[in-house]
Amino acid sequence: MNKTRLKQALIALAFSAGITLFTFADGLYRLDSWVQDAQFQTPQALSGNVIIIGIDEKALAEYGPYRTWDRSIMAEALEALAQDPEHMPAAVAIDTLYSGETEAEADKRFADAAEALGCVVTADAASFGSTSTRTEDGSYAFDDYVITGFEQPYEALRSVTTQGHINAMYDSDGILRHAILYLDVPDLEERVYSMAYQAASLYAEKNGFSIKEPETDSRGRFYVSYSSGPGGFYEGVSLADLINGDCPPDYYAGKIVLIGPYTVGLQDSVYTPIDKARQMYGVEFQANVMEAMLKGDYKQEAGDFWQLAILFVLTFLAMLFLQKIRIAYSSILCGAVIVGSFVVCRLAYVRGWILHPLWIPVGIFSVYILSIGAHYIRTLAEKHRVTQTFERYVAPEIVQEILREGTDSLALGGKLCEIAVLFVDIRGFTTMSERLSPEMVVKILNRYLGMTSECIAQNKGTLDKFVGDATMAFWGAPVPQEDSIYLAVKTAMDIVEGAKKVSDELKESIGEELRVGVGVHFGPAVVGNIGAKRHMDYTAIGDTVNTSARLEANAPGGTVYISRVVADALSGRIRTTSLGTSVTLKGKSEGFEVLKVEELL
Repeated sequence: MNKTRLKQALIALAFSAGITLFTFADGLYRLDSWVQDAQFQTPQALSGNVIIIGIDEKALAEYGPYRTWDRSIMAEALEALAQDPEHMPAAVAIDTLYSGETEAEADKRFADAAEALGCVVTADAASFGSTSTRTEDGSYAFDDYVITGFEQPYEALRSVTTQGHINAMYDSDGILRHAILYLDVPDLEERVYSMAYQAASLYAEKNGFSIKEPETDSRGRFYVSYSSGPGGFYEGVSLADLINGDCPPDYYAGKIVLIGPYTVGLQDSVYTPIDKARQMYGVEFQANVMEAMLKGDYKQEAGDFWQLAILFVLTFLAMLFLQKIRIAYSSILCGAVIVGSFVVCRLAYVRGWILHPLWIPVGIFSVYILSIGAHYIRTLAEKHRVTQTFERYVAPEIVQEILREGTDSLALGGKLCEIAVLFVDIRGFTTMSERLSPEMVVKILNRYLGMTSECIAQNKGTLDKFVGDATMAFWGAPVPQEDSIYLAVKTAMDIVEGAKKVSDELKESIGEELRVGVGVHFGPAVVGNIGAKRHMDYTAIGDTVNTSARLEANAPGGTVYISRVVADALSGRIRTTSLGTSVTLKGKSEGFEVLKVEELL
């Protein structure tokens, strides 16, 4: 038992370690991320403090292809936003790059308009590459997050605006789940914060509060809790509408105005976790980040170490426990743990923590599948053990019944059953053995025993044992049987008839006759495996067995003796002759009636 438990513990340990290592190696990364997106990233009510004015198809139709625009067009847009001093925006963020000088008059007009508005955020952008550096020990360290270039607005515009970078970094599956709060640009003394942070900070400053910085990873990234999918922040207002005076000032007054590309042709779109079927324009991503910052809706990604530790412990315990309970119970338990895990992840998200929603469910489900496989293998082994144990002396139908009922009866011990017991013996076999050679005796005995066992099997009986020339069988165990008494008596009559045929063969070949006496009784007996662990017999014991043996011992050759309880049970189905109490059975009190079976009706 200790070896078995140790083996189970080692298997559980190995499997749990394997699941944990597989998870640690990002084996579930893509699927877990997508489940995380589906569970956590859902549309929310918008504050209305962030609006988008799009460089859309209408604006392109009005002013021509975007690459042909001079900077006076954006200057006109800023001038339109500043036309009513009573309805000024809180911040204006322009999600396009204006690096380098172009036409002097247009550049100046753009810078003057931005200065007049006084709350404009313009875009910076970094270029990234990879590099390797030689360390002190002579090895090389590889870094794939190196800023190799940095673009800023032209000098006149930079001096009158606040700058914020517009860089974004996809996760490895191509989905934009994180925003970059800041960049540490070489040769710049201060960190470069994102456009979203700068615009939100301007809004907060004008409204008397401050923006709390989110917790970031080593690269300055943080998880974005999206408020809206594609189209959520955009109400169809075009840059052309703003310039032409078709956008009323109260629409943007006191708000963050985001101006940026809003058409497929400008190739500024991304895939986001809130809607993987449709791309979101970059300006909408900026709007989502600003909305999260204004709400302070930040989510902290929980460390992997503790989640992996919990995964290891739970899968280890599940491996040990699920193998010991029935599949129905393990299914309920497995389902409860999986549902509970999702609920915990959701509650944690509400409280600001992001857990891996699929790690524990996949681990527990894997254990569940493995436990079902182990249960199936054990079931096959038990069936094989049952078959090996009983096929030597039980009819195939009985073996199938045992397999359906279960294998608890294979352990040492027994249970009380109502059974019909048959004993049969050859009359005068000892005398016959003295006259014949040992080889002939064995041949006759095998022929006779083969006949009795065949009769027992044909009538679905359980062959208990051979004792010399005697045979014992019973009906009603190891599983209950219909009409067990009749099957026992019919077997007795079949054996008598079979013995006659064997006797005719022996008389013709060696001049010997074979006559048998049979006894059948019905009643309670203890049936089970009796003996020791290394050697046991499946047998029946008790007074019912002894009475049947006494009946057989007194039955003359060619006759079947039964008890009154057997005769009453088969009333109308057999013809008997009562011998009354003229036959005295050893160990039985006077008055025990014995009957002789004449025929089956």
